[in-house]
Amino acid sequence: MNNEKFKLQSEFKPAGDQPKAIQSLSAGIKKGLNHQVLLGVTGSGKTFTVANVIEKVQKSTLVIAHNKTLAAQLAQEYRTFFPSNSVHYFVSYYDYYQPEAYLPVSDTYIEKEAQINEEIDRLRHASTQALLTRSDVIVVASVSAIYGLGSPVEYEKVHIKIAKGDTVTRGEFLRKLIYIYFERTNADLSPGAFRAVGNTIEIMPTNEKVIYRLTLEKNVISVIEKIDAISRKIIENIDLFFLYPAKHFITPEDERKRAISDIEMELKERIKKFEKAGKILEAERIKRRTRHDIALIREIGYCSGIENYSRHFDGRRPGEPPYTLLSYFPHTASGRADFLTIIDESHITVPQLGGMYAGDRSRKDNLVEHGFRLPSAVDNRPLNFEEFEERVNQVIYTSATPGPYELERTKNTVEQIIRPTGLVDPEIILRGIVSKGTYEGQVADFIKESEKVIKGGNRTMATTLTKKMAEDLTDFLKQKNIKAEYLHSDIKTIERITILTDFRKGKFDCLVGVNLLREGLDLPEVSFIGILDADKEGFLRSITALIQIIGRAARNVEGHVVLYADNVTKSMRVATLETNRRREIQLAHNKKHKITPKTIIKKIEDITDQLRSSHEKTVSTLLLVDRELYKKNPKGVIKDKKLAMEKAVKILDFETAAIIRDEIRALEGV
Repeated sequence: MNNEKFKLQSEFKPAGDQPKAIQSLSAGIKKGLNHQVLLGVTGSGKTFTVANVIEKVQKSTLVIAHNKTLAAQLAQEYRTFFPSNSVHYFVSYYDYYQPEAYLPVSDTYIEKEAQINEEIDRLRHASTQALLTRSDVIVVASVSAIYGLGSPVEYEKVHIKIAKGDTVTRGEFLRKLIYIYFERTNADLSPGAFRAVGNTIEIMPTNEKVIYRLTLEKNVISVIEKIDAISRKIIENIDLFFLYPAKHFITPEDERKRAISDIEMELKERIKKFEKAGKILEAERIKRRTRHDIALIREIGYCSGIENYSRHFDGRRPGEPPYTLLSYFPHTASGRADFLTIIDESHITVPQLGGMYAGDRSRKDNLVEHGFRLPSAVDNRPLNFEEFEERVNQVIYTSATPGPYELERTKNTVEQIIRPTGLVDPEIILRGIVSKGTYEGQVADFIKESEKVIKGGNRTMATTLTKKMAEDLTDFLKQKNIKAEYLHSDIKTIERITILTDFRKGKFDCLVGVNLLREGLDLPEVSFIGILDADKEGFLRSITALIQIIGRAARNVEGHVVLYADNVTKSMRVATLETNRRREIQLAHNKKHKITPKTIIKKIEDITDQLRSSHEKTVSTLLLVDRELYKKNPKGVIKDKKLAMEKAVKILDFETAAIIRDEIRALEGV
């Protein structure tokens, strides 16, 4: 295992409340404290504080965020802080996911439907492989971290060591690749695929976008070349590399036979139980479905939904929790977790972690009861909260508004109110009946305020109560010549990140959303936030929610928030009092130390570069070369490109044709 040390790199030094927070939290870890809270106001640099703690305690770290967008942002920040260490992003690999379900009331079976994001799947493999081979690993994950994953023991056991000079026949080597679920192809390689032409074998691993090309001479690996997957340029000649399985669920042949036998035995018992109860339809249904899956597992070692049989493959007892990402992290010889866990925005993430199990169990019970799945399928599940607690050891909860769970358990609460930049919490303004002034309606006032802010070079945000309101408000703002976009939970992962990046770049001026705008979004360009319908007491306008929304304007020296309301609710009153308390402490600190606040200037970058498809990257690479040719002879270049596209179509190479088509569009748009 690689034993590199964590080495933080930053042009900034800890400032404000950060030094005391770093010292206190690090000391707590070294004392063995299991629960600590970093109560840090928005913009106080909680991530930088945690990064310093990681460097001091030198432990592999799991960071859990409550959504993919925040996880992507955090992963990028930690990569900036630890460029020479191994920082990874682990979220659900589904762009779209409709879980398998049965609705007894309407007798409706909903088949599992998923669109797997190949790039996110690659990043998941990169995470697990790093944890098995390095000690300097940070994984930023969503709650996907507590869902079932294959056994790390089996995953590591069957990896292949490939070295120059190894003796192996071509057939034997190809069988090894197939055994660890690599697929053979004659087309372009994708992660988890290989192709073989003569004595040359090319493999694309699951964890990186490169190709390893092996040359066999008289059953000896004579050359191993590492090749750029897009340009096909040889990066280097190497002597050795390790190839891990293309799937996380791995079972040796003897274990597979045992598992199939166990599944058949469970099926027999289930059919008998259904028939005894007179449930002939359910008996026939479970028999047909399970036997089909068994046939596939026996022949190719895999089937759709194989995770539903994971208990049998892992050899677990009924009710025993599954392996998860947490299983891949370091543990002591006694089995105790030997890694640090950071729960980001804990007031949201902790309840989310606690709620996953019950929802999954309810859905699975319906499937089992009506013969769509065997009872063992319920053991393919997320951890319940007690199991999660058992699998982590030392936890730091970070939030501007910690929840009751964290506050009850913490042995050390560290407040981080003073920002290194000297920025203070935003001014809060009440508008509406309570303002005692003219009130033209919240939308009209928001537009008037936004126009002033945008004219000054800053950006604005509005929060609404529903997705429909967010969409309607965005359309109305556009009609009023305000460049606006909305952001809510229906928008896909990568698109969400792109929207936020475009917002920061100034491609539009106003971002409208619902609760996605509350926690962890780092947008220093925003100087004004309008909270519409602030007096509609409830989850979206609770004390915690309001403080979090207000915090979004705290990274800009001109930050201010308008609460649009006809009444002052308890939540509004408490949120305002707490914000003003912090603001007074910050102003007093600035006065004492003669600090002039400055808006945070943060480089605009995101993780989407790594999530773009190989198609987009190939088009971009070709454009670098062809743009110069196009400038000299536009008609000739386009003509040649169209001929090449037609030629690709004739030989049914639609992938190449699509790449050329998109390059033509890009060139003509120059």
